[in-house]
Amino acid sequence: MALAAAETARRGLPTRQHGAMEFSEPPTDIDAVRRYRLGRLREQMRARDLAGLLLFDQLNTRYATDATNMQVWCMHYETRCVFVALEGPVVLFDYADHPHLAEGLPTVDEYRVMTPISYFAAGPRTDEKAVIFAAEVDDLMRQYGGGNRRLGVDRLSHMGCGPLSALGLELHNGQEVAEIARAIKSPEEIVLMRKAVEVAEAGIHAMREAMVPGITENALWAKLHEANIRLGGEWIETRLLSSGPRTNPWFRECSMREIERGDVVSFDTDLIGPYGYCADMSRAWVCGDRPNDEQRRLYAAAHEQIEHNIAVLKPGMMAREVSERSWAIPDEFRSGRYSSMIHGVGLADEYPLIKYIFDFDAKGYDFLVEPGMTLCVESFIGVEGGREGIKLEEQVLITETGVERLSSYPYETDWL
Repeated sequence: MALAAAETARRGLPTRQHGAMEFSEPPTDIDAVRRYRLGRLREQMRARDLAGLLLFDQLNTRYATDATNMQVWCMHYETRCVFVALEGPVVLFDYADHPHLAEGLPTVDEYRVMTPISYFAAGPRTDEKAVIFAAEVDDLMRQYGGGNRRLGVDRLSHMGCGPLSALGLELHNGQEVAEIARAIKSPEEIVLMRKAVEVAEAGIHAMREAMVPGITENALWAKLHEANIRLGGEWIETRLLSSGPRTNPWFRECSMREIERGDVVSFDTDLIGPYGYCADMSRAWVCGDRPNDEQRRLYAAAHEQIEHNIAVLKPGMMAREVSERSWAIPDEFRSGRYSSMIHGVGLADEYPLIKYIFDFDAKGYDFLVEPGMTLCVESFIGVEGGREGIKLEEQVLITETGVERLSSYPYETDWL
């Protein structure tokens, strides 16, 4: 496959695109993105003395190779994976024989059909097939590991892990390798993320135009999906849109409820857009009428939390310091607070995340805030037992000198 990419470049042909944006004019050098991401994985492998990395999480296989094949479907089954040798090839094990799906990719050296090990595919022969697949992985480790038997695995059931261990392979946390690699974006990745944000904001505009009393939550949410697919995006991870009394507490997904005049409508995009990058932002509106005093009060608090916490963020800070300096949540809002204060975003929500200071010791962890991280700053404001709640979220980039906003859809500043 790498040879095919070299031939494409030699002939002066455009790099073949994969997925929803195939053959469109890319906004940046896609092969540079692909090589950077594979290089990041190998940096983390080297730091942990891993000779190989076996990736089943479809976001990680995408990160390693940019080869896609029914990503959401394949997330349900152990049916497609990537083997990355530290000193050797990248082997894509696909669920069926479709080598054209990896054609021209500089990050795939060999394409194989995977021996099926999911129960869906192998049924009562799962144990037998897992032994066969483990032998293939073991052979790759013996060829390219130089005697190193340390293999990182991100997500694999005991049915698959057992036969690997039985062959003497030493299994380590491959998810850690992938999450830490994904945390620092290249400039080219930021260009692609901006495309995802652009598409998400077009969908938000479409939702705003469609929001009238009587429309159902599902019908309103469909406007975001339509825009995402029409403009080259891929899928949406959640259904987090609710209205009126369904907004508090948070995390009710959209329903057939008809939105009423005067209702708050809060939503969280969680949108996987063009090139597989995530646009994760939240806004809140009132349907039809001007907000009442309580809606204004809740909105002002959520907006203040977002703005304060963005202002706190700086490269070189530790997560605990960010948490300590964050907006102090008033007691009336604490019980319904969002589960995390800040979290990473890339191909989806990802490492790292920052907990509130009163949750930090029990649930949090420390890390260095670094340039190239892309983060989402979260707020949910609602009173326990209150009718409605406000969900806001902003997506930002940590730069060498501070913070740059990636999302730009306007807030309801006239409410303030």
